[in-house]
Amino acid sequence: MSPASTGASTVVGAVSSPSASDSAADARMAPGGPGYRRMSFALFLAGVATFALLYSTQALLPLISGEFGVAASEASWTVAAATGGLALFVLPMSALSERFGRRAVMTGSLAVAVTVGLLVPFAPSLGVLVVLRGLQGAALAGLPASATAYLAEEVRPKALVTAIGLFVAGNSVGGMSGRVITGWVAQEWGWRVAVGVIGAIAVACAVAFRLLLPAPRHFVAGSLRPRVLARTVRDHLSNPLLCRLYAIGALFMTVFGGVYTVIGYRLTEAPFSLPQGVIGSIFLVYLVGTVSASTAGRLVGRLGRRGALYLAGGTTATGLVLSLARSLVPVLLGLVLITAGFFAGHAVASSAVSKTATSGRAQASALYQSAYYVGSSAGSTVGAVAFHAGGWAGTVGVGLLAVLGVVTITVLGTRAARAQQRLLTA
Repeated sequence: MSPASTGASTVVGAVSSPSASDSAADARMAPGGPGYRRMSFALFLAGVATFALLYSTQALLPLISGEFGVAASEASWTVAAATGGLALFVLPMSALSERFGRRAVMTGSLAVAVTVGLLVPFAPSLGVLVVLRGLQGAALAGLPASATAYLAEEVRPKALVTAIGLFVAGNSVGGMSGRVITGWVAQEWGWRVAVGVIGAIAVACAVAFRLLLPAPRHFVAGSLRPRVLARTVRDHLSNPLLCRLYAIGALFMTVFGGVYTVIGYRLTEAPFSLPQGVIGSIFLVYLVGTVSASTAGRLVGRLGRRGALYLAGGTTATGLVLSLARSLVPVLLGLVLITAGFFAGHAVASSAVSKTATSGRAQASALYQSAYYVGSSAGSTVGAVAFHAGGWAGTVGVGLLAVLGVVTITVLGTRAARAQQRLLTA
């Protein structure tokens, strides 16, 4: 895809000759080829473990508030600390993956994260719980950027969006199953047992991931020198297209983080007054995200990247408006649309980052993931504060502003692409 067609005004790194690129692409994995299925399932499980652990307390926030006697805005820090820790450490972890390999860093990250996850149920206070969650998020930072960089190196370019979509689909399954399981377990045995069960499931996923993931064949070790890392980061941040994609990822996640942090509180209140197990089951709508993320490649093929982002933003906004209803059916439909729009937009934006950066892919993906999880932390915190101040309408207002930001940035990208095209044809 040319710079003009993507809206990019610069391309990071040198571009190899067509013959060299084609030769390298031919040796990479493709659907139906050797190792592709094992690789896809391994990274799917890594995605499951990442989101199940990262958001393990989100559906349990009303119970955590009750045990520690705190408001939603304070309990929400158990989510914001995890996503904030990931956002802070994703860039350093990506640098380690450039030096020591994607598979090694992903394996180590999962090992530390699941170990901390087994300690979380024993937190004696909210403060200790928040600290443990922050450590867990920092450990998980080695997964997202390393996974997308691994895919960009080991999978043929034409299959990249689909492969990343499957990893994102694993995120949605992990987020869904974690919330559903914790909801029903917590209803019977409390939130501590619930997060312990999620920790045990994550251990099984981590072991299977390490056994299944094929050894990398196209990884070339880079440098850990701070000057080299700083230059790579500077080059990425000077790329207008990459910066737009980072902002889009952050804004989509602001919506998603705010909605799913607060929805449990809303559904425990009148007129819904739902029990914890039923509230957890509502997260089954994540299955919609599994479908929308895994079909993102076809969506881009039909509408183009910007068209897919417009559709994702419009779907998310429609869902936010529907969720304002005071009856359960339209609220559920709204959550379905929000989830479908978010996961589609995230898969499109994250795969575009991997395609745009032709060098330092781990750092490019890390910057995207950092922005993405900053958006999650901001959404969790601001969404909870808005809910406390103005009810569900306040949280929806925050989400609609974020969607407006996505549309505005995409429009700017469209104009930049057209202006560049005019220059090329002048």
